Amino acid sequence: MKPDSKIYVAGHRGLVGTALLRTLRDKGHTNFLTRTHAELDLTSQAEVEAFFASEKPDYVFLAAAKVGGIHANNTYPAEFIRDNLTIQTNVIHAAYKNNVKRLLFLGSSCIYPKLAPQPMKEEHLLTSELEPTNRPYALAKIAGIEMCWAYNRQYKTQYLAVMPTNLYGPSDNYHPENSHVIPALIRRFHEAKLANAPSVTVWGTGTPRREFLYSDDMADACVYLMSLPDERFVPLLGQERNDGLAPLVNIGVGYDLTIRELAETVKSAVGYQGEIEFDSTKPDGTPRKLMDVGRLNAMGWNAHTDMREGLARAYQDFLGGLQPAPAIRSTSTV
Repeated sequence: MKPDSKIYVAGHRGLVGTALLRTLRDKGHTNFLTRTHAELDLTSQAEVEAFFASEKPDYVFLAAAKVGGIHANNTYPAEFIRDNLTIQTNVIHAAYKNNVKRLLFLGSSCIYPKLAPQPMKEEHLLTSELEPTNRPYALAKIAGIEMCWAYNRQYKTQYLAVMPTNLYGPSDNYHPENSHVIPALIRRFHEAKLANAPSVTVWGTGTPRREFLYSDDMADACVYLMSLPDERFVPLLGQERNDGLAPLVNIGVGYDLTIRELAETVKSAVGYQGEIEFDSTKPDGTPRKLMDVGRLNAMGWNAHTDMREGLARAYQDFLGGLQPAPAIRSTSTV
């Protein structure tokens, strides 16, 4: 990507999109296309095709998606599969029709089987059953990967899918019902601190293990991949093969911790002094989700943000956008 290449970041106001814009600007890029949902409804095929035909982006980062934790996935399964399938189908096809040079499709680690070998490698995709609580979302993202691969093989496009592990950082969603585990914990502990509450209840047993990546590290990896020269980028795309290895790269830190350890770490970052209780009647989700990042590390990229440093930044971001808080509720794991 050249500094003046026209870059469309779909979903530029979310956790992933804002991190991508920050990183691209830091690396000298200046020519961005962004649209809010009110300006461009990505579930509308007509609007998406008109946008691409008019603006002709050179590169696309497809970070727009409907996302959420266990509660949201269980409550809105139809929206999670319908909206995500529609968004990615519209954008990927419009990119092809308008000769986009490269597209990066952002997925999620939940695409991997519930009981996948740990750490999870790219070739573990579709090898066994998915976690039921987020299956509609996972299937939509798997379809997006397959669509990128199909277009690469048939049309020689350059579409790469990346699967970040669980993310946190500035511009996260702190909704009390629909957020992921770190922003949910930040909010709960902050509210409990203000209320001098004796304890905070977290969903599940606290034993599942999760890996977490600071959003700016994720964005740095995405820009790194999209900036690779052709001789290193094209072999990732599966244009000449259908051998089971999708055009897919994991992005993560390569180590994990339990939800109990995570809760203690977030509690410390927020400065809450009370106790943590775990509600074992609530679902845990997948027992473990650790990404194998050997493929990405071998290309020369590694994560660099310490979790305590990242959580401190995330908490400051939360404080900066603080809204009146509802009553304290329980927190679901991812």
